Amino acid sequence: METWTIGTDDGEGQLELHSFPPAATAGAPTGARTAAPAARPPGDGLTPAGSGVVLVHGTLVGDTLYRPFARKLSRLLGQPVHCYNRRGRGGSSPQPADYSAATETADLAAVLRETGASDVVAHSYGGFVAIQTARAVPIRRMVTYDAAVSLSGNLSRRWRPELETSVAAGQLDHAWAHLVQGLETAGPVSRLPLGALRMLSIVSARTSMGAEMRKLLPTAVAEMRAVLEADAELEDFAAITTPTLMLSGGWSPAYFGETGRQLASAVPAVEFGVAPGQLHEGPIRPGHRLVLTTARFLLGASGAASPLRGRLPRFWAAR
Repeated sequence: METWTIGTDDGEGQLELHSFPPAATAGAPTGARTAAPAARPPGDGLTPAGSGVVLVHGTLVGDTLYRPFARKLSRLLGQPVHCYNRRGRGGSSPQPADYSAATETADLAAVLRETGASDVVAHSYGGFVAIQTARAVPIRRMVTYDAAVSLSGNLSRRWRPELETSVAAGQLDHAWAHLVQGLETAGPVSRLPLGALRMLSIVSARTSMGAEMRKLLPTAVAEMRAVLEADAELEDFAAITTPTLMLSGGWSPAYFGETGRQLASAVPAVEFGVAPGQLHEGPIRPGHRLVLTTARFLLGASGAASPLRGRLPRFWAAR
């Protein structure tokens, strides 16, 4: 793994990146840098398709949890995979006062440019960022998992005003409970009463992951507002030409799948499918099948001979 940073296009900060080289260069020395790693030009014969992947993480987490997925995907593709911490995490700058979806799309565009990557894989809020970016920036191929896109106000009822007021008051256990119950992304746990969720938050805060999630609650408020402010109609996505696979976990909240189905029915470039047996956290705890399916889709555009052909499970349904 190589750690490096890039400046943001607004000139106000930086983004921390972690790059995973393909197996052929996995023994290269690690370190920190501020310049982009060399990217192979597409079609140079060294990679089956594309020139690398950017992985965009979800809310309440940083890129650390996605590194197992990134390593596996890099090995399968024979291409570098770049994870980056969105603003407010790790070595990246805080969210600016005027934070919005435009902040995130500009940052993803900068990461694509500086890494030379051509493809995007994104989870949850990261899927929202990726799809918004694809409306304006060329992306060769893209896979999203439970993308948090708001269509015709369908996510407005997921917003809990108590989340924002609790964060402002420093009542983070209350805030976490309202977030989990509103989004329903924690599986059966999401259906617990608020009191039980608050107690669970207190217990989980003793773990490193739980403590990190509590610290990131203020960023979740801004990110949920960004999703709702970017609410759109199906026709607003008609200009997307990036071949896109929108996956949703078989055990994920149903609204993610419904959004994917609607977009696939309206946008020719979009396919939708279900990942059986997967929760919302699928890319964080990736089974081999999910990584293989992601690799298969990313390799599918060039028509080049794929070393994975014949052994990749295709478990998304044709739209």
